[in-house]
Amino acid sequence: MEVSKDTTDRTEKQDENNDNGYNGNDSETSCDNQISNDSPSIESKPITKELSPEEKERRAKIQKSQLYIQTDDKQWPIVYAAEYNISFLGLEKLHPFDAGKWGRIFEFLKESKMVREETIVKPLEATEDDLLLVHSRNYINSLKLTDIVEGINEWSMNVAGITEVPPVALLPNFIVQRKVLRPFRHQTGGSILAGKLAMDRGWAINIGGGFHHCSAERGGGFCAYADITLSIKFLFEKVEAVSKVMIVDLDAHQGNGHERDFMDDDRVYIMDVYNRGIYPHDGFAKRAIKRKVELNHLTDDVDYLHAVKSNLDASLEDFRPDIIVYNAGTDILEGDPLGNLSVTAKGIIKRDEMVFKKAREMKIPIFMLTSGGYTRGTARIIADSILNLRQKKLISGEEAESPVLTETELLDGLMSRSQSEGSLFSRCKNACVSFISRSSTQEFDQVGREDGQSDKR
Repeated sequence: MEVSKDTTDRTEKQDENNDNGYNGNDSETSCDNQISNDSPSIESKPITKELSPEEKERRAKIQKSQLYIQTDDKQWPIVYAAEYNISFLGLEKLHPFDAGKWGRIFEFLKESKMVREETIVKPLEATEDDLLLVHSRNYINSLKLTDIVEGINEWSMNVAGITEVPPVALLPNFIVQRKVLRPFRHQTGGSILAGKLAMDRGWAINIGGGFHHCSAERGGGFCAYADITLSIKFLFEKVEAVSKVMIVDLDAHQGNGHERDFMDDDRVYIMDVYNRGIYPHDGFAKRAIKRKVELNHLTDDVDYLHAVKSNLDASLEDFRPDIIVYNAGTDILEGDPLGNLSVTAKGIIKRDEMVFKKAREMKIPIFMLTSGGYTRGTARIIADSILNLRQKKLISGEEAESPVLTETELLDGLMSRSQSEGSLFSRCKNACVSFISRSSTQEFDQVGREDGQSDKR
C-alpha cells in the first residue's frame, strides 16, 4: 500500500533511535508491501564549495589510479578474475555466502561458449590509495590491526565481524589480507572498472562486487569495501559525461552502505527494493532512499516483478541519470536462508531482463554487480540470466563472439581435418602434385618441339 509521509517520517525517527539503525529492530508493523517516494523530482546541483586540502589530495590520487585499464573490442565488457574467489582452510564455509560462486558463474559461461579466458576483462586489485578516495585512514587501518583485546595487536577482530566468521579473529592479519581481503579488493577494482566499461560500451557486468552494506566508515554483512560508492566517485572524478547516477538496488537486503555515503548528495538517486523484515534495519540510512519499496516475507514473482517494473518506470520519470548501477542480488530466490523471499529462478532472470531492457531502451549505460545470494544454485541462475540477456540481444559483443583462433588451435584443427581424404591438406597436396606434373609434362613437350625445330634448321 502507499505509505503516507507522516507515517514514513514517524517510523524513520523511531528506527533512527536504534543506534542509527544498524542494530535496531524495524518498528513498522504493516503487513503490506510499502512504497515511498520521498523526493519526486531531483535535479543535479553543481558543487561550488572550496575543496579542503584532504579532498584535493584524494582527487590527485584518483587521477593517478591505474584501475581504468585499456580494453580490446574483442573482449566482452564482462569483468572477472580468478582472484575473486575466497578459499582458505574451509573457513569460508562457516558463512552461508557461497565464497566460490564467482568462479562457477564464469565456468558456466565458458561451458556455454559465450566467453573465453581472453574475451573477458581482468581487473586490477584496488590499492590503498584507490580505497582512500572513499574510506578513511582509520577504517583501512582497522582492517589491519586492532587493540580491542589488550596485548593482541596483530589479529583480525574487525574483519571477523565484517565477514561474520568468528574464527577469522584468530588468524594473523597478513593471512587475512591475502586470503580474505585481497579477493574483496580485486572485486572492488572490478566494480570500478565496470563503470568505465559501461560508459564506453553501453553496458558492463562485474561477476562479483555489490558490497552494499559497506560505507566509508563501517563494514558489515560480508562487505569490507564500499565498491558501489567507489565506482560512482571514480565516475564523477574521471568521466566528464557523468554528473548524475541512479542506483537500482534489488538485493533482498537494504543497501545501507551506499545510502549512508550519498545521504546528502542530490547527484545520486537511490531506488531500493528489499525485505523490510531482515538485516540491516538501518532507519537512518533509509533517509537517503528516493524510492523505497519494502517487501514482506515470502513475496512471490507476481508481486515482486510488478513492484520492480512500476517503481523503476517511476524512478526514471523522476530522474534521468547518466548511468545506472544495478545491484542484482540473487538472495531474493525462494529458499534463500537470509533473503526470505519467494522469487523463482525464472523470476530473477525476468527481473534482470526487465532492468536491462529499460536501460537499453532509454539509451542509459548500465553496469551490473552480482551482490548477495546464499544458495549453491545462484551461480547457475546468474549465468543463465547473462545468457538470456545475450539471447534477447540486450547485451552483445560482435568481435568477442568470434575470437581469432590461436596458432595452436588453428594447426590442431588443420591436422585433425588432414586425416580425411577430402581435407584441406589433402586437396592442397593433390593440387600441387597435379600442377607440378602438368607443368613438367608441358615443359618436356616444349623442349621436344624446340629440339625438333633445331634439327630441321
